[in-house]
Amino acid sequence: MDTKEIITDNFSFLFEKSLLDELSEIAKFKKVEKDEYLMDIGQEMVFIPLIISGSIKIFRTDDDGDDYILYFIEGGDTCAMTLNCCMKGAKSEIKAVAESDTELILIPINKLEDWLHYKSWRAFVFGSYNNKFTEMLEAIDSLAFMNMNERILKYLKDKVVANKDIALSITHNIISMELNTSRVVVSRVLKKLEMDGDIKLLRKQIIVLNF
Repeated sequence: MDTKEIITDNFSFLFEKSLLDELSEIAKFKKVEKDEYLMDIGQEMVFIPLIISGSIKIFRTDDDGDDYILYFIEGGDTCAMTLNCCMKGAKSEIKAVAESDTELILIPINKLEDWLHYKSWRAFVFGSYNNKFTEMLEAIDSLAFMNMNERILKYLKDKVVANKDIALSITHNIISMELNTSRVVVSRVLKKLEMDGDIKLLRKQIIVLNF
């Protein structure tokens, strides 16, 4: 399947034919494997990612060097933080890491503004801003107002959505790193969530039951 077929099959519900034709001419197809970096902080922005399948997790790093998950991007999504950096002509302010094996297309950043005369592109860009802004607020609320039990359960549910599977292949150590907490705390909370019937713990796998 060539790039044009891939774009038509996956994005015809989003964009009009003339824009699909332009996408087919300039977009580059890319595959990234699970845990592979797509973007790092300080990296020059040269493309806009548009996800076909799989999912990407977006991190922000604080002044102490600690990472915090902001949101996941999935099929049909792009990254609002990337769009924001492109608008400002700034370097990347986020880390983008493949949550699972992912296929995407890469669009040159100059097309962000060049295509604003397309109604469907404007709707897509502003809709992405709105949706991801809401998810970032949820991430902030999680840090500010949720206890660790609630944070971990929300995190697991978000991963279920991103992976489209209630069975998550993940270790306690990964959870502790992605939520910037200790492994001991994670293990204690997971045991409590299992006792409450929210999850089932297996070796290197967590089944999310309360979803």
